[in-house]
Amino acid sequence: MKVVLFCGGLGMRMREYSEHVPKPMVPVGNRPILWHLMRYYAHYGHKDFILCLGYRGEAIKSYFVDYKEWLSNDFVLSGDGDRIEMLARDIHDWRITFVETGLSANIGERLLAVRPHLAGEKTFLANYADGLTDAPLDVMLERFHQQGKTAALLATRPRQTFHTLELDADDAVASVQEADRAGLWINGGFFVLRNEIFDVLQPGNELVSEPFQRLIARGELMAYRHEGFWVGMDTFKERQLLDDLWSRGTAPWAVWQRRPRTP
Repeated sequence: MKVVLFCGGLGMRMREYSEHVPKPMVPVGNRPILWHLMRYYAHYGHKDFILCLGYRGEAIKSYFVDYKEWLSNDFVLSGDGDRIEMLARDIHDWRITFVETGLSANIGERLLAVRPHLAGEKTFLANYADGLTDAPLDVMLERFHQQGKTAALLATRPRQTFHTLELDADDAVASVQEADRAGLWINGGFFVLRNEIFDVLQPGNELVSEPFQRLIARGELMAYRHEGFWVGMDTFKERQLLDDLWSRGTAPWAVWQRRPRTP
């Protein structure tokens, strides 16, 4: 199943990096968040990627053209240092299509731009390319096929807490209480789409704003609820959280590192 990754955004809330690299190339550990996401999909057998490029797309192209397997895999060096024998590999069996989809295009426009590369695909996956999760993708796909809808999205709960205020008539603060958003489900940015999505996606549409509203009216949009780990990397603080989890070896999204269950 092909995986469409929307890699063209500016990432304005990540200014520490966005002036130099596109948001999907912001590092988590020694690899960009895009790599972590692609490893997640590859773990479930989905290794045919379509990258929708925009801002600083050349940085993404260069990264994969010059990809260095030895950065994240064990290897043997011999022959006076001129021969490398890889003991494991990351992307040797991946297929990556790089498509320039415009500097200022929205998600819907980027999806329309890669439609020719999805010809013949009854179902495909799509992602904003700036969030990570440990959601069981195989289970999500099974539910999707069982329900027979046109589209599905990952529903998750934001990790952030916020402070609620009680104000009196003179705008003096009477109380401050910490609250979470336990009752709030949000779009996690992990999508499963049938090719029929193009029947409701019109030029200029943002994917969620207009086409998804049309699907809702037809009862054709479903959600997969995930109570586990999910982080959307919108700020430096969230990037630091992901980086810390990775450096400690406790990254929940690194499903490819899990040992197979014993019978």
